[in-house]
Amino acid sequence: MIKLGRAEKASWTLVVLGFLAFLAAAPAPGSGAPAADKRTLTLDECVGLAIENSKALHASSLRVESAQAKTKEINAARLPSFRLGASYTRLSEVPPFEVTLPSFLFSKPLKFEVSPVFLDNYNLRLSFSQPLFTGFKLKSGEEASRWGEMATEEDYARDRAELVFSAKNAYWNLFKARALAAVVAENVGQVRRHLQDVENLLGSGLLTRNEVLRVKVQLSQVEMLRIEADNAVELASLWLKSVIGVPLDQEIEIPAEAADTEPQTPAASEPATCDEWVRKALENRPELKAMDYRVRAAESGLDVARSSWYPQVFLAGNYSFARPNPRILPSKDRFYDTWDFSVSVSMELWNWGITSYQTAQAKAQIAQAQDGLGQIRDGVTIEVWSAWLALDGAGRKVAVAAESVFQADENLRVTLDRFKDGIALNADVLDAEVALLQAKTALAQAQADRAIARARLAKTAGEVR
Repeated sequence: MIKLGRAEKASWTLVVLGFLAFLAAAPAPGSGAPAADKRTLTLDECVGLAIENSKALHASSLRVESAQAKTKEINAARLPSFRLGASYTRLSEVPPFEVTLPSFLFSKPLKFEVSPVFLDNYNLRLSFSQPLFTGFKLKSGEEASRWGEMATEEDYARDRAELVFSAKNAYWNLFKARALAAVVAENVGQVRRHLQDVENLLGSGLLTRNEVLRVKVQLSQVEMLRIEADNAVELASLWLKSVIGVPLDQEIEIPAEAADTEPQTPAASEPATCDEWVRKALENRPELKAMDYRVRAAESGLDVARSSWYPQVFLAGNYSFARPNPRILPSKDRFYDTWDFSVSVSMELWNWGITSYQTAQAKAQIAQAQDGLGQIRDGVTIEVWSAWLALDGAGRKVAVAAESVFQADENLRVTLDRFKDGIALNADVLDAEVALLQAKTALAQAQADRAIARARLAKTAGEVR
């Protein structure tokens, strides 16, 4: 057995401890990457991330691209089209076309070949077609598609506004949850300090055991509230991360002074009355613009349906390079080029009322679009009034809640002083602590609700901030 000296034992101890520290720090096999550092996000950064990462908004932008491509497709139909074709044909053998002159003219019948037979046929053709007049079908179709494209762009603006509001709503809900959790945690500290004072008085024989139990019951209740508040923070954080498109395991934080960035009074550029907000909404809401464009698209669709009552005029042309070329007589086994131009006019005389039925459908679609526009206008008006009243009520609640916090804080301070002097009861202190908790909770909720109401009013008025 090898005996180690004290210095050698100390060296081996350091080696073993270092190895154990290395094993503890090394990631386990198959374990994922370490969690990302906590990230502090402002409201504007959350909105930017939501717009950048939203798959739904990306899908909406693709619908805009599709509508733009559709308009270009319809507009391209008004331009001349060209087609190039080539063919090779192998014919079966047939007797050549021959003419026989009667024998009374000659000493014997004279037979000669008029058109030889060529079994291999080659043809190269370039054709073009240009619509000259289609009863305004192409023009109206392009206009209808253009209005539809503009409606789709407004749909994208609506989806973007909804996303921005969702991000703001999630942001302020997380702020509310964190503020409530902070208030509850502060209340827990107050109750614990009061419990310590009560236990000291119990040791001095100035209070009964029942008073200590009452404070402990109060502490248990606020501890349960703290658990619920912490869970609410986690849920609100997950919701915000889902909206802005960051990993759900990413720790995010919002500035504690976020509420201070919200204006306390309306900006000078904002409408002063609800009627002005309504007028602004009726001018700017993407839904109204989109439906108005769809009404115009339906009106252009009516012109498309009526186009069948007009003649259709086309210009066409062909350039052929064929062997043999059927226009060259007598036929020869060689390539010849020929061309032709034509103007064609056609008009439907009777189609069993199909055009009339299509026209009736287009008129019905116009009426439906107009009714939808009226419904959206009414809905926007109600939505603006609701948001206006919510913001007005939230602003007044903030003022009342702030005053209530001041009064409740002062009441608790005075009650504690009176309790320490033996004038106030333990129950008075508990009541004062509950009142302060309720007042601070109401203030945090009112501040977040005011921010959410302001964002909702901006959205209902068609502005994205």
